[in-house]
Amino acid sequence: MKKRVLFVCTHNAARSPMAEGYLNARYGDRYEAFSAGTAPGALNPYAVRAMAEIGIDISGHRVKDLGEFDEQEMDYLVAVCEGGICPFFPWAKEEIHQEFPDPSKLAGTDEEIMAGVRRIRDEITAWIDATFGEE
Repeated sequence: MKKRVLFVCTHNAARSPMAEGYLNARYGDRYEAFSAGTAPGALNPYAVRAMAEIGIDISGHRVKDLGEFDEQEMDYLVAVCEGGICPFFPWAKEEIHQEFPDPSKLAGTDEEIMAGVRRIRDEITAWIDATFGEE
């Protein structure tokens, strides 16, 4: 049976959808990933582009509020937000807090922002490989 992983960030706009998309694409034989936000916003187009560059399509991602997962048991809750208040989610067997920079705070030219999102994507995918790839 697949282990269920819920990635949570503030807006469910970039970090958590990238993590969800990557875990499902790379380790979907062992894990079923979901994502949500504590204050959902809109899907970040830079995150969509960055994931497409590595062959993962998250363009159809629907931004979700954490409340949509109430009473759904998860093996892992992974909070990928930086600082701030991390969510309370009593239905997770294990909670992991792994901070990644917020792509919405990046500034500069289109290419500078895209370069920053790529760095964050690469941090997230490397962490997922190290954390979930070994099990």
